[in-house]
Amino acid sequence: MKNEFNYRLSQLEAMQELLLTKSNEMDGAGNGLYNRYKNPVLTADHVPLNWRYDFNEKDNPYLIQRFGINAVLNAGAIKWRGKYLLMARVEGYDRKSFFAIAESLNGIDNFRFWDYPVNMPETAQPDVNVYDIRLVEHEDGWVYGLFCTERRAVGVPESDQSSAVAQCGIARTKDMLNWERLADLVTPSPQQRNVVLHPEFVNGKYAFYTRPQDGFIDAGRGGGIGYGLAENIENAVIIEEKLLDRKLYHTVYELKNGLGPAPIKTQYGWVHLAHGVRNTAAGLRYVLYMFMTSLNDITRVIHKPAGYFMAPEGEERIGDVSNVLFSNGWIADEDGNVYIYYASSDTRVHVATSTVDRLVDYVMINPPDGFRSSASVATITTIIDKNRQLNETLLQPLLAGASKNGKETK
Repeated sequence: MKNEFNYRLSQLEAMQELLLTKSNEMDGAGNGLYNRYKNPVLTADHVPLNWRYDFNEKDNPYLIQRFGINAVLNAGAIKWRGKYLLMARVEGYDRKSFFAIAESLNGIDNFRFWDYPVNMPETAQPDVNVYDIRLVEHEDGWVYGLFCTERRAVGVPESDQSSAVAQCGIARTKDMLNWERLADLVTPSPQQRNVVLHPEFVNGKYAFYTRPQDGFIDAGRGGGIGYGLAENIENAVIIEEKLLDRKLYHTVYELKNGLGPAPIKTQYGWVHLAHGVRNTAAGLRYVLYMFMTSLNDITRVIHKPAGYFMAPEGEERIGDVSNVLFSNGWIADEDGNVYIYYASSDTRVHVATSTVDRLVDYVMINPPDGFRSSASVATITTIIDKNRQLNETLLQPLLAGASKNGKETK
């Protein structure tokens, strides 16, 4: 038995080390805007073995997994002391999620989890489930984590064990190790998801991007991505919630939409990454889209390309909740490179790379949605005509040269 135990343990360790040290490479030539990478950067198999197995042979002679991990997904991201950190949502077989931090030196492979998962403090009303954290390095000197805290709905029949209430939990840290839990965000909306803290003060106040909704799943009267101000962060209260990016009929964000990570500041405006949801015969489809808001008024959308920025492809479409892309973390490096971390089908975390310049070009230059089929045809026609004119301009010198050469030959 001992030899069998040791052999199985050595196999597990060898397989995981191969996974953790596997190099990642770009998946094809890209699309000019971003490059996907072939391998997921975090999966359930990346979770340390000593979180899942009891290595004491006496207590676990068959080396059975004692705590199963179902998925690693929806990771907040931050560049911290020269390393790329992902604060991932780790979901166990028991459906409970918790946070755990993995680090990499280059941001695209060799991510390893820290020794322990994050010990997130609770409020007086304990969380049943926590997930989808956004990490924001605020100008007040703190790193904030804003996440969804889920609890069972009050006042529903005992037979109803599905009704839940989602709110925004807030925590902060100075070292990414020790977290101080603050009071949950208070807003006029019955439920909140996908709340993001703006990295700068606005008129001396803390600015929040919200996603108001009536129910745990359905947005109801919640009409899109909201915005509100709070006087302080320790007991953050938003009195008035305004919409800055509405959901609209027959778009990729017609059913629901929510902000992803905190926006990136550029000289032209704030670049935002969001997710949009529409209903299909096969169920909900989640994609990522982008827009830009003004530097002078962060509630004013000044550019918004039509359609999606990124949608699930190939194996990304398969998982616990299929046909889903979701992002709540990206890192803009000082050299202008951008690392976009996204989860596919609520199962695994991927990376795509771009640059600030490319994202700005896309957001500002790509045509907006005309909201009608005829408008789409008009956009394509404009591009075709422009290319024809360009071809004619390029051909004119060649034709002139050919004509001149023909006369000289005669």
